[in-house]
Amino acid sequence: MATTPPSRSRARKAAKPLRHVAIFPGSFDPLTYGHLDVIRRGRRLFDELVVAVGRNPSKDELFTLEERVAMVKREIAGLVAEEPGAKVRVEGFSGLTVDFARSAGATALLRGIRNLSDLQNEVQQALTNREIAGLETAFVVAGQNFSYTSSSLIKQLTALGHDLKPLKTMVPPEVVRALRAKKASGHPALGRILAARDGAAEN
Repeated sequence: MATTPPSRSRARKAAKPLRHVAIFPGSFDPLTYGHLDVIRRGRRLFDELVVAVGRNPSKDELFTLEERVAMVKREIAGLVAEEPGAKVRVEGFSGLTVDFARSAGATALLRGIRNLSDLQNEVQQALTNREIAGLETAFVVAGQNFSYTSSSLIKQLTALGHDLKPLKTMVPPEVVRALRAKKASGHPALGRILAARDGAAEN
């Protein structure tokens, strides 16, 4: 006796809905309020957000990968507890961002745009990622208060400043304490910033 094939509507009901997973990659060395602003906005756009903490060989590392992962997890735990939104997980990685995106099941990259300079650089990278990995990029514009905040600036202010209180408007309190500890220990990365400043002054 022949059976009637299921209708297309029943097949559609049986299919699992597509989950939109994005990764927000960066070195987060250190984490800033600007990063948290992008994460907050990204939670409203996707079903799940993966904060991918990586190594950037072109940057002088202040915090270890393990320290940065712990730092991001701690701050995001507070954000998730206070605000509704998508699930967030934090993972460390090494290697290419597109390879990590595939392993995480991501359909898009999330990137924050602070200014026109950021946009020019990010658009070129987005085109490359789409061509070589079929990975789309979603841009969110950072809040006005974070337009010129960067991890590099934070490290410079830590190395060159005597008082780290001004950093309280740029990074969470726990991060300020961690930066103060790195400065007190005479971390080599901060020493190299001082040396570069002194070398420039001599020239």
